[in-house]
Amino acid sequence: MFITASTDHSAQLYDTKEMKLLKTYKSDRPLNSASISPLFNHIIVGGGQDAMDVTVTSTKVGHFQVDFFHTVYSHYLGNVKGHFGPVNTVAFNPDGKSFASGGEDGYIRLHKFDKEYFTNKYNFL
Repeated sequence: MFITASTDHSAQLYDTKEMKLLKTYKSDRPLNSASISPLFNHIIVGGGQDAMDVTVTSTKVGHFQVDFFHTVYSHYLGNVKGHFGPVNTVAFNPDGKSFASGGEDGYIRLHKFDKEYFTNKYNFL
Protein backbone atom coordinates (compact mmCIF):
# COMPACT_ATOMS: atom_id res chain seq x y z
CA MET A 1 0.00 0.00 0.00
CA PHE A 2 0.93 3.63 -0.30
CA ILE A 3 -0.73 6.82 0.91
CA THR A 4 -1.07 10.29 -0.57
CA ALA A 5 -1.90 13.63 1.05
CA SER A 6 -3.56 16.55 -0.69
CA THR A 7 -4.53 20.16 -0.23
CA ASP A 8 -8.11 19.08 -0.98
CA HIS A 9 -8.28 18.08 2.74
CA SER A 10 -7.93 14.34 2.18
CA ALA A 11 -5.45 11.48 2.27
CA GLN A 12 -5.93 8.41 0.09
CA LEU A 13 -4.69 4.86 0.58
CA TYR A 14 -3.96 2.78 -2.53
CA ASP A 15 -3.23 -0.86 -3.28
CA THR A 16 0.13 -0.94 -5.10
CA LYS A 17 -0.57 -4.15 -6.99
CA GLU A 18 -3.80 -3.09 -8.67
CA MET A 19 -3.41 0.71 -8.26
CA LYS A 20 -6.86 0.69 -6.67
CA LEU A 21 -8.13 3.30 -4.20
CA LEU A 22 -8.82 1.56 -0.89
CA LYS A 23 -9.72 4.35 1.56
CA THR A 24 -10.11 8.10 1.76
CA TYR A 25 -9.44 9.95 5.03
CA LYS A 26 -11.09 13.37 5.38
CA SER A 27 -9.54 16.26 7.29
CA ASP A 28 -10.62 19.77 8.24
CA ARG A 29 -7.51 21.32 6.66
CA PRO A 30 -5.13 20.99 3.71
CA LEU A 31 -2.78 18.00 4.11
CA ASN A 32 0.89 18.00 3.15
CA SER A 33 2.05 14.54 4.23
CA ALA A 34 0.88 11.11 5.40
CA SER A 35 2.52 7.91 6.64
CA ILE A 36 1.45 4.30 7.32
CA SER A 37 2.36 2.60 10.61
CA PRO A 38 4.51 -0.52 10.24
CA LEU A 39 3.02 -2.00 13.47
CA PHE A 40 -0.64 -1.09 13.72
CA ASN A 41 -3.54 -0.24 11.44
CA HIS A 42 -2.82 3.45 11.85
CA ILE A 43 -1.95 6.31 9.55
CA ILE A 44 -0.78 9.79 10.45
CA VAL A 45 -1.40 12.98 8.47
CA GLY A 46 -0.05 16.49 8.81
CA GLY A 47 -0.81 19.82 7.24
CA GLY A 48 -2.49 23.03 8.23
CA GLN A 49 -3.46 26.43 7.04
CA ASP A 50 -1.20 28.01 4.38
CA ALA A 51 1.92 29.60 5.84
CA MET A 52 1.09 33.02 4.35
CA ASP A 53 -2.16 33.10 6.36
CA VAL A 54 -0.60 31.99 9.66
CA THR A 55 0.22 35.50 10.92
CA VAL A 56 -3.42 36.57 10.86
CA THR A 57 -4.80 33.66 12.91
CA SER A 58 -3.89 31.73 16.06
CA THR A 59 -2.07 28.39 16.01
CA LYS A 60 -5.25 26.71 17.28
CA VAL A 61 -7.16 27.85 14.19
CA GLY A 62 -4.34 26.76 11.86
CA HIS A 63 -4.62 23.08 12.89
CA PHE A 64 -0.88 22.48 13.12
CA GLN A 65 -1.08 19.00 14.62
CA VAL A 66 -0.49 15.45 13.45
CA ASP A 67 -3.73 13.45 13.27
CA PHE A 68 -4.06 9.68 13.70
CA PHE A 69 -6.65 7.59 11.82
CA HIS A 70 -7.45 3.88 11.85
CA THR A 71 -6.31 2.49 8.50
CA VAL A 72 -9.22 0.09 7.98
CA TYR A 73 -12.16 1.86 9.63
CA SER A 74 -11.06 5.45 8.87
CA HIS A 75 -11.89 6.51 12.45
CA TYR A 76 -10.15 9.58 13.81
CA LEU A 77 -8.08 8.39 16.79
CA GLY A 78 -6.49 11.58 18.11
CA ASN A 79 -3.73 14.09 17.49
CA VAL A 80 -0.33 15.30 18.64
CA LYS A 81 0.23 19.04 18.83
CA GLY A 82 3.47 20.98 18.93
CA HIS A 83 4.14 22.85 15.69
CA PHE A 84 3.58 26.59 15.29
CA GLY A 85 3.07 26.42 11.54
CA PRO A 86 1.85 23.94 8.93
CA VAL A 87 3.22 20.41 9.22
CA ASN A 88 5.10 19.73 5.99
CA THR A 89 6.14 16.12 6.55
CA VAL A 90 5.38 13.13 8.79
CA ALA A 91 7.00 9.68 8.90
CA PHE A 92 6.79 6.63 11.13
CA ASN A 93 10.07 5.15 12.28
CA PRO A 94 10.55 1.75 10.56
CA ASP A 95 10.28 0.02 13.97
CA GLY A 96 6.89 1.69 14.58
CA LYS A 97 7.86 2.93 18.04
CA SER A 98 8.09 6.61 17.13
CA PHE A 99 7.41 9.13 14.40
CA ALA A 100 8.86 12.41 13.19
CA SER A 101 7.16 15.56 11.99
CA GLY A 102 8.66 18.59 10.29
CA GLY A 103 6.96 21.92 10.05
CA GLU A 104 7.00 25.32 8.46
CA ASP A 105 8.09 26.64 11.87
CA GLY A 106 11.58 25.24 11.16
CA TYR A 107 11.43 22.43 13.73
CA ILE A 108 11.67 18.68 13.34
CA ARG A 109 9.92 16.96 16.23
CA LEU A 110 10.69 13.38 17.22
CA HIS A 111 7.79 11.71 19.02
CA LYS A 112 8.39 8.49 20.95
CA PHE A 113 5.23 6.55 21.81
CA ASP A 114 4.41 5.85 25.46
CA LYS A 115 3.73 2.28 26.64
CA GLU A 116 0.00 3.09 26.51
CA TYR A 117 0.13 3.36 22.73
CA PHE A 118 1.08 -0.31 22.47
CA THR A 119 -1.69 -1.49 24.82
CA ASN A 120 -4.41 1.00 23.85
CA LYS A 121 -7.83 -0.30 22.77
CA TYR A 122 -7.36 1.35 19.35
CA ASN A 123 -4.49 -0.95 18.42
CA PHE A 124 -6.75 -3.81 17.38
CA LEU A 125 -5.84 -5.49 14.11
